[in-house]
Parts: sequence; C-alpha cells; structure tokens
Amino acid sequence: MSKARGFGLGATALAVALTVTACGSSNSNDSKESAGSQESSKAGSSVKLGITWAGSQVRHDATLAALDLYSKNNPNVTFEPSYMGFDTYFTKLATLSAARNLPDIMQIDTGNLMDYALRDQLTDLSAGIDTSNINDKLLSAGKVNGTLYGIPLGANAITFMYNKAAFDKLGIQVPEKGFTWDEWLKIAKETQPKLEKGKYFMMDLSMATGTTESDKYEIYQLAQGKGFIHTPDGKFNIDRDTYLAFNKLFADLRKEGVVPPADVTAGHKQYDPQLDLFMNGTILVQRDYSAGFPNFESVHPGQYAMAPVPSASNAGGFMLPSQFFTVSKASKHPDEAKKFIDWFVNDKEAGRTLTLARGVPVSKPVLDDLTPTLDSSAKAQIDIIDRVAPDANPFSSRPKGFGAWTDEWTKISQAVAFDKMTPEQAYDELKKKWDEIVKL
Repeated sequence: MSKARGFGLGATALAVALTVTACGSSNSNDSKESAGSQESSKAGSSVKLGITWAGSQVRHDATLAALDLYSKNNPNVTFEPSYMGFDTYFTKLATLSAARNLPDIMQIDTGNLMDYALRDQLTDLSAGIDTSNINDKLLSAGKVNGTLYGIPLGANAITFMYNKAAFDKLGIQVPEKGFTWDEWLKIAKETQPKLEKGKYFMMDLSMATGTTESDKYEIYQLAQGKGFIHTPDGKFNIDRDTYLAFNKLFADLRKEGVVPPADVTAGHKQYDPQLDLFMNGTILVQRDYSAGFPNFESVHPGQYAMAPVPSASNAGGFMLPSQFFTVSKASKHPDEAKKFIDWFVNDKEAGRTLTLARGVPVSKPVLDDLTPTLDSSAKAQIDIIDRVAPDANPFSSRPKGFGAWTDEWTKISQAVAFDKMTPEQAYDELKKKWDEIVKL
C-alpha cells in the first residue's frame, strides 16, 4: 500500500537521523559538502520533488530519514514520497507510466530500466551527477543503448555461497578467487562419498525452483566465454551447445548423487529455515547473491562464507545494482532531481543515514567512511564484491518481458530434470518463448 507523508518519522528512525546528523557535523569535509548544496538550493525557488520506491520498512525508514536530512540542508527542496512493498510497486508504476504521470524520481530495477528507457520516459543522466567513484562495470548496467538512464544505489554480486563450517571439517580451503568449474567438480565428486546419506555437495543449478533463476545457467555460459543469455540490446543469446553440455553435466551429477534428486530440489523454498536446502544443511554449496547473505547469517551465525562463482576460459561472475534511481523525462525539475541523486549516492552523511538499506554503497569514499561501523555480515558482502569486481562481466539490464520469460525457464528446467522434456526440446522451447514474450 502506498504511504503518504502525512506523518512524522517513527521514534527510532528519527533518533537515527538526529544522531547521524549530529555526528556528521564534526567532519569538515561533510560540512563543506552540505554547505555547498545548501547554498546552491537557497539560490533557487521552492521545489517539491515527487519520489517513489519499494522495499522493506527498514528501507522506508532510512530513505525517509535521508529525505529529511536533504531538506534540512536544502530548505527550498521538499519531497512528496510514495513507497510500498514490491508486491504492488511495479503495477502502480506501470499505471503511472501509462497515464504519463510518473514522479520526478523513481526506483527502477534491472528488469525494468530498458523498458522505460526505450519508451522515452527517462531523462539522460550522463551529466549532472558525479559517477567518478562508481565502478564502471556497475555503472554500465544503468545504460541503455549507450545512454545512462539509471544511477545504481547499491552493489550486489552473484556468488557461490558455501557451508564454511562443513568445509573446514572436510579440509576444503576455498581460494580468494574461487575455483574453476573443473576444480569445483573434482572436489564435489571426491567429497560426496564422505557425506552422510541425504546430504549433497551442491545445488542442482540446472533446475529452477523460483522466479528469475536463469542466472544459475548464465554463470556457466559466461565462464565458457559465451556471454550473458541475452545481448545488451535484449536479443536471445543462449548458446545451444553450451546449454546442452550444462544439462548433461547436471543430469550426470544427479545420477552420481552429487546434487539432490529432482524431487528433493523441487521442495526447496528459499530462506525458509526448514525447506531451504542450503539453510537446513541438505546441500553445502549454492548460488546466491551477496545481498542475501544476512538471511543465512542470521539463522546460523558464522557458518557460511562466499566465493566468486566458478570460472573456465572466462570469469563467470558479475555485479549488478540492487536498484537504480531514475528521473522522469516529464519532470519539471530535472536539475534538482539530479542534484538530489548526486547527494544520495556521494554524500557521507547520506551514507551514514542509509547504511546498507539499499545495498552496499556504490561510492567508494562513502563506503570507506561507513565500513568501520558495519557488522561482520555487512563486511562479508563488501569483501565478496571486492573480490568479484576485477573480473566481473559487465552487466546489462534485462529486456521487457524478461521476468515473464524466466517463469517459462522455471517450468522448462523442471520438465528436463524430471525427464519430461529433452534438453534439445527445452532449448527450442526457450527460444520460442523468448520470441513470444520478450519485447524490444
């Protein structure tokens, strides 16, 4: 449900905002940044910026505190925020888009950016926002056809998450840069006989159990040097031979008992302590994103660790933004909207207010300032992003219809795993569904 700003912040969030502001005032660099933005805003007329986002209550509270801080430093700028959970957010945004009534500033993710950009509803953000401290490979995800439309707000990386406590007992040491596919598979086959019945070395990556899980295959194709499963402009790019080899590999691993049988994998429910196969100890290795690490750490503190996904002829990993801020092309205040986004990602006071509510901060000076205050779970996320970054494949936002297509991926991958469809038939069906669903 959308929230109107007809009330003050909760006591906890307000206390955080006041504490952060008070602490920040002692830093001359922070004061200089805030003073500069205040002088700039005072010179202009009164501006109200519409802004919308989605997420948890923690994100809502942190973002509202940041808006209050910005208005305090820039008295002529106020906000009209609308925020809600993900279950209704994109439906509402689509309605506003169709009515040509989008707010000035919008949170958009990698599954929607290309769609809004190609409909000419977003402002070019190539100028007016300092992006010099954002990793180029992360920033590239905000570009469509070479134009920057989205500013990343948080960093995330795809990883191999593993049960470090079990690995330590088994004497398995994971190198800083992770293993190659051949090395992982060798260790998996050597380790499986040492595990008790009903336990398996790793997740069956060939079988999806939820939405948008085509990346389980994508990391394998990237490692073979064949690129992402779609081109930067959204064209189908699944390499047939690589896809067939991948499915044969995991079919063999199922037969050998290195990954669970299809019926066991089908029962996996992410983040459910009883039904998540990684969390309940059924498997030792899974693919997940760095942002998901706290979900496991909170249930079994100190038990898990992360490594880069496997490589082959090429690195298999990538970073991606947790979300973007974009500016509506219909905004009457695009320059003020850009100034706010620039502050949101580059100001240290803003960083202390937001912490990791929107993911690992994308600005290096902000991250360096914040890191000493973070807990071990947050530092683990920062560490894996730093390890993935040097070899990360540049990520492109997904084309329109990609989410619906991945629903088909899930059905088709399960049909293959249960021997209801051959990999050859599956490839043809995936290509057919792409042509039907993905709109460029």
